Amino acid sequence: MEIILKEDIIGLGYKNEIVNVKNGYGRNYLIPTGKGVIASPSAKKQLAEDLKQQAAKIAARKAEAEKRAAQLSGVELVIPAKVSATGVTYGSVNTAIVAEELAKKGIEIERKIITMRDIKKVGTYEATVHFFKDVEVKLPVTVIAENQPAPQTEEKAEKPVENAKENETGETTAIEQEASAAE
Repeated sequence: MEIILKEDIIGLGYKNEIVNVKNGYGRNYLIPTGKGVIASPSAKKQLAEDLKQQAAKIAARKAEAEKRAAQLSGVELVIPAKVSATGVTYGSVNTAIVAEELAKKGIEIERKIITMRDIKKVGTYEATVHFFKDVEVKLPVTVIAENQPAPQTEEKAEKPVENAKENETGETTAIEQEASAAE
C-alpha cells in the first residue's frame, strides 16, 4: 500500500514522501492518526503541486537543519553511568540521557530525532541525530563507569617506582609491590 506521509516518522520516512507499507499498518495506524493518506493519483498530483509551492520553505528548513548539524560537528559525549563489576550498567543509556547531556553542553535537541540502541555496557557507541531528510549527524557516545577509579597515567605509575628505589633497607615495601604489579 502506498502512503503519502504527513509528518516525519523516524525509520519509515519524512513528510511528503511516498512510502510502501503493509496494508494493516497503513489502514490501522497511519491513516486514522493523520500521519498519512492513501497515495491515489489525485493525491500524488496535489503533492507535486504543494511541493512546487513550498520549495522555498523546504530549502529554508534544510538550511536551518544543516546549521544545527554543524553545531554537533566535533561533539563527543562522555556519559558516566553506575556500572557493576562486570562492566554492565545499572539501567541503560538511552536517547533521553543523550538529549540531557547535549542540553548540558548548550545544544537543545528533541530526543525523538535521536536514534540509537539502548546502551547497557561500558564502551564507545554511536547515536544518529536526524535533523532533516538528508541531514543526519553521527554522534559518538562513550559510556564510562562513574563508581570506579580512573586508570592511572604512566607518569603516576612511574613515581611510586622512584620512591620504592629510594628505600635503603632492602625490604620490599608495599609501594614496590604495587609498582611491580602495575607493570
